[in-house]
Amino acid sequence: MIIILIRTLLLYLFVLFCLRLMGKGELSEMQPFELVIILMLSELASLPMEDTAIPLINGFVSILALLFIQVLISYINLKSEKARVMICGKPSILIHKGNINEKELKRLRININDLVEQLRVKDYYNIADVAFAILETNGDLSIIPKANKRPVTLEDLHITPSYTGLPLSLIIDGHVNEENLKKINYSKSWLTSQLKTKGIKNTKEVLFCFVDANHEIYIHKKDRV
Repeated sequence: MIIILIRTLLLYLFVLFCLRLMGKGELSEMQPFELVIILMLSELASLPMEDTAIPLINGFVSILALLFIQVLISYINLKSEKARVMICGKPSILIHKGNINEKELKRLRININDLVEQLRVKDYYNIADVAFAILETNGDLSIIPKANKRPVTLEDLHITPSYTGLPLSLIIDGHVNEENLKKINYSKSWLTSQLKTKGIKNTKEVLFCFVDANHEIYIHKKDRV
């Protein structure tokens, strides 16, 4: 039992390490070849876990081979447009200038109900509002609405918005992020004084605290300490 636990832990850490080397793309929307790599990784990692007769090194070598293949394919995709088309395919236009591309739908075996459902997921409930609908190589549907159906922006209204910037977390579950405090040139004593103005004596009472680009501080207390 202990041997299985140790093997499982080692393989888990090794697979996690390999996934980090593959890049963040593998953890979000995946291309077909990336999905195959992930599925094979899980299968190769599970075999040495289930069967202790299989040497652990066999699992490591197989996973390393997949890592090498994935990095190699990613590099080829980066350098060659033709290879990228062959490996990942090309985006497919399902709606072109407001007209449904029936031929492309048949080729991809997508029916109208599926298309309408995906449009609703993207908050387009009327197909007449869509100028272009493009099925990306990762399976996601990109939609370009007709000009008169685009959301109004501040630029359309000739309004210049104020700079928002990125908020910085100062306290998460009672722990102070001193690195972020340094970024805004404030000390821990400043943070303590800000908490006192809200009736908070200890950072352990805070679930989440952040500061925005205008140095406005927001504090959310824990329900119970």
